[in-house]
Amino acid sequence: MICSVAKHSILLLNVALLSVQLSAQTPAPSSTMASAAAKVLMPYVQKEASWAMEQLPVTVTASTSSRSSGGKHDFFSEGDYWWPNPKSADSPYIQRDGMTNPDNFIDHRKAMIRFSRVMGSLASAYLTSKKERYAAQAFKHARAWFIDTATLMNPHLLYAQAIKGRFTGRGIGIIDMIQMIEVAQALMVLEKSKSANPKDYMAYRSWFERYLNWVTQHKYGIDEMNALNNHGTCWTMQVAGFARFTQNDSLLDLCRQRYKTLHLPGQMATDGSFPKELARTKPYGYALFNLDAMVMLCKMLSDKQNNVWEFALEDKRSIRKGISFMHPFVEDKKKWTFKQDVMYWDNWPVAHPFLIFGAIALNDQGLFNTWKSLDHAPTEDEVIRNLPIRNPLIWIKE
Repeated sequence: MICSVAKHSILLLNVALLSVQLSAQTPAPSSTMASAAAKVLMPYVQKEASWAMEQLPVTVTASTSSRSSGGKHDFFSEGDYWWPNPKSADSPYIQRDGMTNPDNFIDHRKAMIRFSRVMGSLASAYLTSKKERYAAQAFKHARAWFIDTATLMNPHLLYAQAIKGRFTGRGIGIIDMIQMIEVAQALMVLEKSKSANPKDYMAYRSWFERYLNWVTQHKYGIDEMNALNNHGTCWTMQVAGFARFTQNDSLLDLCRQRYKTLHLPGQMATDGSFPKELARTKPYGYALFNLDAMVMLCKMLSDKQNNVWEFALEDKRSIRKGISFMHPFVEDKKKWTFKQDVMYWDNWPVAHPFLIFGAIALNDQGLFNTWKSLDHAPTEDEVIRNLPIRNPLIWIKE
């Protein structure tokens, strides 16, 4: 009897030891999913990096507009939905919500998007190959935007989303700066390269520190910070991204506080939807855009001490609920029960950040499968503009 018990105990011990060995050898599901995502992305990384290696730097100084009240180094853009008044060509522009005016000045916005694309592509290629040529090429662009006195951009958005005859710039123009989030992330990735110059990195961080001072203290920034829609979310998203790069823990804490006390309770309904976005003339696109931004807040603000992914209000509103609401409409767009967007309806959805980062953080294979099945390289300018996180690899493998 004693011998039988001993044999049974030894068997259980061996099973336990084998289980420990297997768990040590087998990656966690989220790690496996991250590896699978990297495999999906590799062809796109290689193609984009080849393109980026051929690009010369283009900054805000490459083009100007007579309608700008700023100087050569000042970012300038015009409000999307504002048009000439057909009754009087010389009068102030009038609004047509959801309808983009193709004649507005957007050269600086396009240059910033291109910069983000270049930096994200090269950082992704560097991560997967460790080849210094990718880092060296990226730094040529970074120096042009942040250091070279002939081509740099001033660290503010005083003249963004101006309206002819009404405003020389507006707080809501700060949303244009979300294109710099992946630039900051790329710089964090590339700082480990041999091509990284510590003196240059001091200048890069100084530029973003000055921008953070402006966007947190200027009236435009304060107005945008308190917006109860995607503009408020995007203020926090960009501040979080730049605070990570500049290692500003107090601003990161502020962003966590705003997510928990303003964005989630102020924007999400109990079913996980965003009513203010659904009320727009492009509800599908705006709902996707805001969810992507909310998910990026969870991604950037979570660390060993703060798991923002699991935060929930007393009534159970959380990022999980937001993802659960929107995912079925992305998986099958025909299920959408709200109005169709007045523009770009056929261009959505694509491989959204909320799908891949949600899949990895929440260990959700369904989200991963949907992400994998969608377009990873959209070409429509408006889609690209509203998809500021286009290089998942630099976030997955950070």
